[in-house]
Amino acid sequence: MPDFRFKRLAYVALNVTDGNRSGAFLRDIVGLADGAPAQNGAHFLRCSSDHHNIALYTAGAPGLRRVAFEMESEADLEAVRKHMAGLGLAPVEGSGAGRRLLGIERAIRFSEPASGLTVELLAGMAQLDTPYSRTHTRIVRLGHMVVNSTDQQGTIDFFTKQLNFRVSDVVDGLVTFMRCFPNPLHHSFGVSASSENRLHHVNFMVSDIDDVGRALNRLKKNNIPIVYGPGRHPPSGSVFLYFLDPDGMTWEFSFGMEEFPERNPREPRVLPKSLESFDFWGGQPEARFASVGPIDKRDVVPA
Repeated sequence: MPDFRFKRLAYVALNVTDGNRSGAFLRDIVGLADGAPAQNGAHFLRCSSDHHNIALYTAGAPGLRRVAFEMESEADLEAVRKHMAGLGLAPVEGSGAGRRLLGIERAIRFSEPASGLTVELLAGMAQLDTPYSRTHTRIVRLGHMVVNSTDQQGTIDFFTKQLNFRVSDVVDGLVTFMRCFPNPLHHSFGVSASSENRLHHVNFMVSDIDDVGRALNRLKKNNIPIVYGPGRHPPSGSVFLYFLDPDGMTWEFSFGMEEFPERNPREPRVLPKSLESFDFWGGQPEARFASVGPIDKRDVVPA
């Protein structure tokens, strides 16, 4: 197994039908701040001092454009680049203009073979002079993203066998939760079995369970569809709340998560294929949950 080392989930890029509307939703309802100024049709938002943690691109339909992970070092990035080239995946280096647009020092992109998901791996992201200022929600970080794959095992195998992700837990036949090693969080990425390659959801972790409760009432007050929760996930121990954005894509707030040591972690558990494996409190997701956001397979070549 390759021994690549990752730092974190850096950002998620999405297609939206109205960048201004989605940006306002993420600022006013979710609690993000503006990132670097919008350029070339890209709107940037953040929950940290990073250049951005979410990138929005106005398009004809909503969708998942790419997911980006930051490596521990440029040496790790170069090692991955050589490995992907050896697999015949033709990783593409970001151009100078593209890197400046995204505030990135160096990056490569390639397509995950099973789902078509564009994966960007980067080394170094610009930090903004103005710190992220929390408003109504104490967001700690961009927590994780889960993707739906028509070839779930193929996508899992690629991330674990070719990128050194580690499986934390499995809900049998439904979803596998992985961490980008050696990041300790229970999962920064997940793969769900599906009939379509698309986004499942994007998560933000909050610092207090009261943030979840306040979000519940704020979402109701603003007529934002709540599609699952509040509840508590058995795999990670997180208290959760899922809701929809103006395009119908699914977002999550969560509080609390198991963390793994780099050495001698516990073995992954296989939970039964049942609703009880997703919510200790017995909740059930609505039909609209995780149903919008097909993978955009045209984004491998950096801007």
